[in-house]
Amino acid sequence: MEELNLDEYRRDHASVIYQNFNLFPLLTAKENVMYPLLLKKMEKMKARQQAEEKLCSVELTKEKQKRMPAQLSGGEQQRVAIARALASEAEIILADEPTGNLDSENSKNIINILKELTYKEKRCVILVTHDNKAASQADIILHMKDGKLEEE
Repeated sequence: MEELNLDEYRRDHASVIYQNFNLFPLLTAKENVMYPLLLKKMEKMKARQQAEEKLCSVELTKEKQKRMPAQLSGGEQQRVAIARALASEAEIILADEPTGNLDSENSKNIINILKELTYKEKRCVILVTHDNKAASQADIILHMKDGKLEEE
């Protein structure tokens, strides 16, 4: 562990979907998704294409992809944050309340995308949620009680 470069590991192997989005306010939705790809030295055209693809997969229109985060609803900002994590192609996705700001239809879509990542793309998705419907889709459910984890 001492030899592990944590910044490099996080950039290349783990991606986080934050509950509070953590979007750059002066970048468009598309640029927010492209940014980590460009940090990984991906060609700009390929990063743009991948960002557009992932934003479309979470049903954010081409027109809304050009908007700044402040011009998007909370649910749309959450979908941008999710698209950013999906675009990274990280093996591990840590999702902190990814459906917390979404309506029921978008929540179902996001859970289906996360399940597809798990089963078809063999990625590890760790979901933290209060949403029992989302949690019920997990293979393993752990509950936190009095600061301790309990398996269901």
